[in-house]
Amino acid sequence: MAQLLSDGFDIHYTDTGPGPVNTLLLIHGFSSNSHENWGRTGWVHAVKHKGLRCVTLDLRGHGKSAKPHDPSAYDRAALARDVLALMDHLDLQKVDLMGYSMGAHVALATAMQAPDRFWNLILGGIGAKMLQPSERTDGLALAMEADDPSTISHPLYQSFRHFADEQGEDRLALAACSRSPRSSLDREALERLGVPTLVVAGTRDDLAGDPQGLADVILGARATLLPGCDHFSAIAHGLYKAAVFDFMDGILED
Repeated sequence: MAQLLSDGFDIHYTDTGPGPVNTLLLIHGFSSNSHENWGRTGWVHAVKHKGLRCVTLDLRGHGKSAKPHDPSAYDRAALARDVLALMDHLDLQKVDLMGYSMGAHVALATAMQAPDRFWNLILGGIGAKMLQPSERTDGLALAMEADDPSTISHPLYQSFRHFADEQGEDRLALAACSRSPRSSLDREALERLGVPTLVVAGTRDDLAGDPQGLADVILGARATLLPGCDHFSAIAHGLYKAAVFDFMDGILED
């Protein structure tokens, strides 16, 4: 088991190994883990087949990494530090970075914190809705804490709870992660990010919203819609992989 210590927490990671010149670092979504998000869906194999080094990590509270029950441990800046600590641990000075859903939020926070460390940034499963003000609720945390999942009435929360149960994740850690502090998005910093960015979401992804709406705020960013995909089906779709590799190769069409 490959691990590093970041901010006092054990962080599990996988690495296909040195050799390829370029590296794609992948960050999974909420209630998932690196194997479920990237291994089982064929991403690790596809990245290796593309001739790239593939690195993944389990975020705090997920997979084989440490699972604190304190919401303050899951601040986005702290999760971004874990990503940068992993890069330093593997002596990776600059990589391509992709995150999905919550992982995309972490990837964006990491790129905003250290833009000079990334060649390209790919944000999957998020879109214009992240720019909209929203009232913070504990619905997702309460869904994770519920003794009986049949009492969860919200369909999206039901899906996340079912997924967490399937993976055998620590539900109290996930509840703490859901309650983590959220700093407001610095739109001006986003506008001047300076990292080539692709935003990808499914046409039926109501959680993300239109990826073009987010891409329009990031100078030079591109957006891709995956037809017929919702938040959970997009991750494994072949068109998602094609869009990402075309973008990294500089041949993504409008």
